[in-house]
Amino acid sequence: MHYAEKIFSYMQAPSLFIYNIMIKAFAKRVVSKSHFAFARLRKSGLWPDNYTYPFVLKAIACLGETQEGKKVHGFVLKTGLHLDTYVCNSLINMYAQLGKVEYFKLLFEEMPERDKVSWNVMITGYVRCRRFEDAVNVFWRMGVESNEKPDEATIVSTLSACTALKNLELGREIHDYVRSRLEFTPIISNALLDIMVSGYVNYGELDKARELFERVPTKDVVLWTAMVNGYVQYNRFDEAVALFQEMQVGRVRADKFTVVAILTGCAQLGALEQGKWTHGYIDEYGIQVDTVVGTALIEMYAKCGCIEKSLEIFNGLKEKDTASWTSIICGLAMNGKTSKALELFSEMRQVGLTPDDITFVAILSACSHGGLVEEGRWFFHSMREMYGIEPKLEHYGCLIDLLGRAGLLDEAEELIENIPNDNNENVVPLYGALLSACRIYGHVAMGERVAEKLMNIESSDSDVHMLLNIYASADRWGDSTKMRIKMKDVGVRKVPGCSSIEIGIVHEFLVGDASHPQMREICSILCRMIKPISLGLEEIGMVGED
Repeated sequence: MHYAEKIFSYMQAPSLFIYNIMIKAFAKRVVSKSHFAFARLRKSGLWPDNYTYPFVLKAIACLGETQEGKKVHGFVLKTGLHLDTYVCNSLINMYAQLGKVEYFKLLFEEMPERDKVSWNVMITGYVRCRRFEDAVNVFWRMGVESNEKPDEATIVSTLSACTALKNLELGREIHDYVRSRLEFTPIISNALLDIMVSGYVNYGELDKARELFERVPTKDVVLWTAMVNGYVQYNRFDEAVALFQEMQVGRVRADKFTVVAILTGCAQLGALEQGKWTHGYIDEYGIQVDTVVGTALIEMYAKCGCIEKSLEIFNGLKEKDTASWTSIICGLAMNGKTSKALELFSEMRQVGLTPDDITFVAILSACSHGGLVEEGRWFFHSMREMYGIEPKLEHYGCLIDLLGRAGLLDEAEELIENIPNDNNENVVPLYGALLSACRIYGHVAMGERVAEKLMNIESSDSDVHMLLNIYASADRWGDSTKMRIKMKDVGVRKVPGCSSIEIGIVHEFLVGDASHPQMREICSILCRMIKPISLGLEEIGMVGED
């Protein structure tokens, strides 16, 4: 290419054929020079033809130069080549890549003739601009208004729109269309399976999705990621991690969306070792740690208790968005670093970023963990007054937790009573937080009121068990017995507690669950651990002889 460019620069009067060859070569290799070659062509007095413009337009689209694109469009109109289907398709594609929907839509509607490429580039353009319903509509129009038969590119682009719309039924309609009018090629079959798997995932039917997933002969990274993300989305984190490990055995290279999904799963499981391995994978395969990946890493390390590592990742990000700042503030809060969380919130505002509703959940949580009542009140009120953000239940929950920890139970109860609420079930977690505070401070009367409200709203909520502890703390055993009978009558059941530990893999345990294959050995070791602890407590008088 270097020698060709040098010879081209020495030529006194290149022919249009030579210009076209060089513009095409530049468009493929050195995009910016394609436009300069076109400018030289215009100055030479030669008229570009229908072979010249497509490559110039392609280069402009790659460079994202909208104004230059409009200028070249003007030249096309002057030469009358806007009636040429090949050139018009290139104009549509350019405007689609530049995100100018109205421009490429108008061009398409005014085309005197359309070929298969015209329809395909229009569908792809709408998908690129996230106008998925429009993309599907163009597909159906193609069958009605054109004699052109859809090909693989048509079907795959349309199915990608269906996937984005999370519309399983639409995917089935296109499946029926292909079955009745086209042939199932490997590419179309894979695309159809992709949409079906993604559709089942979006509907929460993960077992059906997995069954179809296993039937796909050649799984690409998009399909693997959809399945992993589905498990994460529906809190089946252990299965997400296992599938990711299976993906590595199959030597499928993960992309940034895969690692973000798996890091989210590791964060929820507290699977630090798997999270570290995933971080190493990111480094090894050169996956860019942008704001999306960086935020996932920050959250994973913070939830696994490695807040210093989270800070290291955060400080190393070249660009930080609101999500990045929110993630580190939340991580600092949950790890007891309240002062640092407030400091970073201040820095975030100084750099010109506007906090969103999730940021305020993080900062209110920090105030709650740090017992900063006045600061918490101020942040809560500033949401609406300074940023126009209406408080959600999560914000109320943080403030009620803060007030409850500080012993301001009357204020917390009044706050709940004044929340705009059409559905009483929405405030169940808030009453649960208040009931917990009643237990801590031994406020029996309020505990009874709150428990009564909880049972009236949702009889299955196990927070009512908290009242039993309140009665026990106040030595009101008779009331405790009566409450147990009442809870049994209304059908309240306590949700069993769950804990997990990562030793090679993640092991989960429920209260009273004896299904683990090594339960005998686990109990034996626990007994050996508890015995010396009990003896030590007896020696200092903290355990009775019975």
